[in-house]
Amino acid sequence: MSVPGTPDRPLRVAIIGAGPSGFYAADALLKTPGLAVSVDIFDRLPTPYGLVRGGVAPDHQKIKAVTAVYEKTALDARVRFFGNAMLGRDFTVDELRARYDQIVYAFGCESDRRLGVPGEDLGGSFSATEFVGWYNGHPDYRDRSFDLSCEAAVVVGVGNVAVDVARILAQDPEILAKTDIAAHAVDALRASRVRRVYMLGRRGPAQAAFSPKELEELAALPEADVVVSPEEARVDAASQAALSDIETKKNCELLSRLAERGAGAKRRRIVLRLCVSPVELLGEGGRVRAVKLERNALEPDGRGGVKARGTGAFETIEAGLVFRSVGYRGVPVPGVPFDEKSGHVPHADGRVVGPSGTLSGEYVVGWAKRGPSGLIGTNRADSVATVQAMLADLKEGRLRSGVGDPSAESTPKLLASKGARTVSFSDWKKIDALELERGRGAGKIREKFASVREMLGALEPAPTGRA
Repeated sequence: MSVPGTPDRPLRVAIIGAGPSGFYAADALLKTPGLAVSVDIFDRLPTPYGLVRGGVAPDHQKIKAVTAVYEKTALDARVRFFGNAMLGRDFTVDELRARYDQIVYAFGCESDRRLGVPGEDLGGSFSATEFVGWYNGHPDYRDRSFDLSCEAAVVVGVGNVAVDVARILAQDPEILAKTDIAAHAVDALRASRVRRVYMLGRRGPAQAAFSPKELEELAALPEADVVVSPEEARVDAASQAALSDIETKKNCELLSRLAERGAGAKRRRIVLRLCVSPVELLGEGGRVRAVKLERNALEPDGRGGVKARGTGAFETIEAGLVFRSVGYRGVPVPGVPFDEKSGHVPHADGRVVGPSGTLSGEYVVGWAKRGPSGLIGTNRADSVATVQAMLADLKEGRLRSGVGDPSAESTPKLLASKGARTVSFSDWKKIDALELERGRGAGKIREKFASVREMLGALEPAPTGRA
């Protein structure tokens, strides 16, 4: 009997999720010396690249250039892409187990963490995930509606996603119009009356999670000033040790300079508040009208860091929009173990762990593995580590038994039998070319198809005559 990983019986691997972590896992497998491998990458959307396409801000085109690396992987003869193929809808984990030696879950974190405060479900209160998906033309959020007729918006959080949201709200729409931002978002932003954007961080400047580069970019907006009070920009005694980190120190220095700069005179203002926590969203007529804040004091947490403690001093900020950006969270996927407390797939060194122990032949990478942390490139080392576990299991004979049909034809036959309309990588390249062409016609980088129906429709042959 042929051994998996040999030329006459390649190792069959299914990767569920075509984002960065999925592609990095595929790349690591392809580069393994002496390994004969066949990799099938699945994604529930017709398009690959995950958060690089649907999450990276449209004015960050240099970051999106990483897709050239992923495309090289996808074009390898040992790799197939099955877009518009969703686990739990078009196929099951058991059906994967019958066809693949190893399964890698790379589906990320598709939900968000909540604030857990009264009024959070009022109209005008959203997750940053919704807004980011909306302006990026993600099919899940195409039909969201954001009332930008208010004067002030609040972004809860001080990470890079929070900065993206604040920057898009305060950026000149004509600058955005030349990028790959969704057309519906540009139209709404052109009509926006938002003039003040508040960013709220529960701890101090040394704990802000944005990068210095993101902060510098925010401070350089042509139509908005970034305002920080000198008191809130000051590093407290308990946080002094954190300044040994180069990026933290640079953040604090930048914030201090912004505090010295004062309010400025540009037509929009981004007010960065630190050591405050939202305790209630106040409403009127079912919609947000203000955010009640509690001021915090910082104290040692006993682990070398600091924690925020409410002081009982409150204030209120009037605002008609609130975006929470306090972290992403995974969602349960049918047939895949899920830890409700942590919000990701339980694992031991990348090996998926179920109620009865480690699941042979099943692995996890990226945010689904470790939770939402790090930048896009962080996923490479994470995926490589999981692939090392996969290779160790292959070498030591710890593959799952019961792979009934490892042939290349078995998966397309299965999906066809389910009536799935899958999208190949060559199909995606057709969509890609059409989006670029639409963009050129509109004077921008790309005009995305913002619904699955539009994407699939673009692949249908044009009618040849009149019926």
